[in-house]
Amino acid sequence: MWRAWREPMTEFRFDPSLARAETLPSSYYVDTGTLEREQREVFGRSWQLVGRTEQLARSGSYFTAAVAGEPLLVVRGKDDTVRALSNVCRHRAGPVACGEGQRPAFVCGYHGWSYALDGRLLGTPEFDGVECFERGAVRLPEYRVETLGSLVFVNLDAAAPPLREVYGEIAPLLESAPRDGFRLAARKDWFLDCNWKVYVDNYLEGYHIPIVHPSLHRELDYANYRTETKSWFSQQHAPVKRPERIRISDEEPEARYYWIYPNLMVNVYADNFSTNLILPRGPRRTLTVFEWFFRDPDRRDDVEATISFSDEVQLEDIAICEAVQRGLESPGYDRGRYSVARENGVHHFHGLYWEAMGERR
Repeated sequence: MWRAWREPMTEFRFDPSLARAETLPSSYYVDTGTLEREQREVFGRSWQLVGRTEQLARSGSYFTAAVAGEPLLVVRGKDDTVRALSNVCRHRAGPVACGEGQRPAFVCGYHGWSYALDGRLLGTPEFDGVECFERGAVRLPEYRVETLGSLVFVNLDAAAPPLREVYGEIAPLLESAPRDGFRLAARKDWFLDCNWKVYVDNYLEGYHIPIVHPSLHRELDYANYRTETKSWFSQQHAPVKRPERIRISDEEPEARYYWIYPNLMVNVYADNFSTNLILPRGPRRTLTVFEWFFRDPDRRDDVEATISFSDEVQLEDIAICEAVQRGLESPGYDRGRYSVARENGVHHFHGLYWEAMGERR
């Protein structure tokens, strides 16, 4: 498909004025080269959710993950410190660990080199006679890792802002969740045939709710739906007018939808919250990982009712996002405009993205 590599119709520069700005050119949603740059400049330089502290309950507990193409080994050491290590053996690039579990040390599955929980090289079988090799100087590279409540984040960029600075007012909310009794109740993975930014764009505006989500629209006070943008995140305030499928309380009279740059959503309700992690699997393929946290996950009726409504909305989003991706492939479409009233969240995301990609305004 020639559209996948065609240049924009005219030179594009992101405009910080919402009223004047054009949306990102469609080439940013279809090009393989763009995704390769995004891995370096967007995902490789931002805080990425990789797991939960429950997976690191004891010394030697570990899980594997990947960020921006870097295989990771996240482990709790004997000193109780959580570390994010490269999961690539320093010998010939074999995997140091697979899956998750608990180990006193790690042994590469290729040639048996072994590593301590802090990444130090311990053993090199049949390696006598190698010159100019100082075993004590060899260790697995280590990356920044921080936690918020039960969530574990990794950043490959040593110069990136601290996690709590990025998350702002969302940080205390996540930190208090385990103390408030929230526990993981369920997880679902969804694959979509669209670029990851199509899904993020869609999440960041309520403009489509009356058309795409009739059941959700009946629940919400759409006239008072608004989006507030901050440095690295945005919050959608969604007042609930008819709480039949969205439960509210006097303390939580509205649903709150947070997006944190570049690819995490946190949805907050009266008795539960959920995270949506958006992961590119190709220029036109996206994985969305949903996890729900409840104060009482054993109340399965409440959990299943919440997930059922979420599934209904998600299926509607999948249908429109995949249709939009097909539209972005059109030779006759290049870019559009933003609704000043409803799409400031999308414009905010595009500005952060444009800057991260090293473009110039």
